[in-house]
Amino acid sequence: MRRRHPLVIGHRGAPGYRPEHTRSSYALALALGVDAVEPDVVVSADGVLVVRHENEIGSTTDVADRPEFAGRRATKTVDGASTTGWFTEDFTWAELATLRCRERLPHVRPSSAAFDGDEPPLRLRDVLDLVRTASIEQGREIGVVVELKHASLFTALGFDLAALVAAQLRESGWDGDPSLVIESFEPTVLDRVRDDGIRASFVFLLEAAGHPHDLGDDGPSYAWFASPAGLDALAGRMDGISLDKRMILAPDRLGRATGPSRVVTDAHERGLRVYTWTCRPENMFLLPEFRRLGPKSAWGRYEDEWRIIADAGVDGVFVDHPDLGVSLFRR
Repeated sequence: MRRRHPLVIGHRGAPGYRPEHTRSSYALALALGVDAVEPDVVVSADGVLVVRHENEIGSTTDVADRPEFAGRRATKTVDGASTTGWFTEDFTWAELATLRCRERLPHVRPSSAAFDGDEPPLRLRDVLDLVRTASIEQGREIGVVVELKHASLFTALGFDLAALVAAQLRESGWDGDPSLVIESFEPTVLDRVRDDGIRASFVFLLEAAGHPHDLGDDGPSYAWFASPAGLDALAGRMDGISLDKRMILAPDRLGRATGPSRVVTDAHERGLRVYTWTCRPENMFLLPEFRRLGPKSAWGRYEDEWRIIADAGVDGVFVDHPDLGVSLFRR
């Protein structure tokens, strides 16, 4: 039996109000009543699982202002794109812990940027403990959706991301928790964590374009995996998929939604749960027809866009503003 309402998942905590992946961001999301939170996981030089949106941290910490780390600036190829900045794998956890977090989109979320410099980065174990404590204090089940980032890159650098994650989940007592979800844009690392014996729900993230980096340039595209044939291949291998919301909204060339598309129904028919990302209220992130006059940071007609997603029958939604997500998706 499917849930009456989709899970409302605090995407990196509550980044609409606080810098993402900070303790205050997660604490606010939990206080606002989310069903789960989603930490992104990367790796430090000494093998610590760090919670950051990407392994490049120049835009989300004060590392660029730290003269002692100026020599760590580098250019690397990350998921096929050349990226210049500072990377978690070039720092020990002790060094990363001295940094302070910043709002990633200060021009869109200046109120969140007001908290820049207040907090250090977190480890995965910190988020797991924070959620477990909140579950006990609030007397309800709260889940964690752990996203594994850049698995192929870390493998090439000599890190066994799957083994590190499996060990941390066991140590923190989350292995086998019914509210534990593990997701990635690369299916191979999900297979490896499952093969390591971790008991969780495994969810394959799908972009609206491109292909999984672990499957090579000639491998199947994300669009193929969202097709009936691709979903057939995932059934029994994965517990669910998580879609770019555009795959549900199905905008035409003028940016008008034609959805909900059939992908949610097709996945459900094959026993797959369906999550979608990311529901945000600002004009910058809405389809053109739902934007209001004003700057990119102004809130548009987000309710109209999100209702299409709700009508599609998804099992979970990632939101940056937990209060808005709880209000709309639990009606």
